[in-house]
Amino acid sequence: MATITTSLHHVSRVLSALFFVAALAGAATAWSQSGFPSRSVHIVVPGAPGTGFDSIARLIAPVLAERLGRQVVVENRAGAGSLIGNEYVAKATPDGHTLLMAASGLTIHPALIRKMPYDVERDFAPVTLVVSVPNVIMVGASSPAKTIGELIALAKARPGQLQFASAGVGSNSHLTMQMFASMAQINVLHVPYKGATPGLTDLLGGHVAVMSLPVADSMPHVRSGKLRALAVTSARRVAAAPAVPTVAEAALPGYESLNWFGLLAPAKTPPEIIDRLQRDVVTVLREPAVRDNLVAGNTEPVGNTPAEFAAFIKEQIAKWAAVAKNAGIVPE
Repeated sequence: MATITTSLHHVSRVLSALFFVAALAGAATAWSQSGFPSRSVHIVVPGAPGTGFDSIARLIAPVLAERLGRQVVVENRAGAGSLIGNEYVAKATPDGHTLLMAASGLTIHPALIRKMPYDVERDFAPVTLVVSVPNVIMVGASSPAKTIGELIALAKARPGQLQFASAGVGSNSHLTMQMFASMAQINVLHVPYKGATPGLTDLLGGHVAVMSLPVADSMPHVRSGKLRALAVTSARRVAAAPAVPTVAEAALPGYESLNWFGLLAPAKTPPEIIDRLQRDVVTVLREPAVRDNLVAGNTEPVGNTPAEFAAFIKEQIAKWAAVAKNAGIVPE
């Protein structure tokens, strides 16, 4: 009996110790979770107020603040084609209080700039891809090309004669069309502008043959009859233009080019903080008022996992590096 009693006492002490350790672990987890955020969270937008990623950041900020229980401030740090704001976040304290609302240029820059002030994959911790924004490949209303296939045929019949406009060398609108030309095996002449607006003006005026721009910028001119939408650059058709086929389905299987905006933190931000932010942002994106506003602006809410976003960034860097190389663009 004494042996049994002693054994029971030993088991009791072991169980008590285990419960104590479990309680400590639970308390530590609760403490780490409750420790963030301890002050206001800043979403850095590396562009001017009123730009696409600024508008999206300002849409989600107040709703995210409700979930975090702290003020969420949108901070504009424009300059050097987003490099200034991106670098600021890359070098910020990795505690979750400084975040970056990045755009698709983040994954294009490595193909264009020889000495980057940061390494996209090494210096950032992806939180979630917030939205994707398809482009529309458009021609003027008087163009003989009625379909994307006819545009390819026209370019092949007139090698080097068709001009396409872009928002500048290395812009998404440039590389979107450059990838299209490469896959279609056509020779078209690139005409870079200082921004999308002057390029669009020349497309409307008939001075260039074709241009690729986001759905929101394209469809008003398509609906007015001034431009003709030939295809969208996403993998699936878009709600704003359901009759317009994708490039992939109409002519070039596997083709896809997107503008996108996503949330990143500095590298070495604790995983539990990244996970907390990802869950809260995804919840915000599912709020009807937020989702409806994004869809109305012709953007597609995403909200994927940090691992999925990291894989997407890696794939995008490789894709645009290959496109730039094929286009003969030498990093400067």
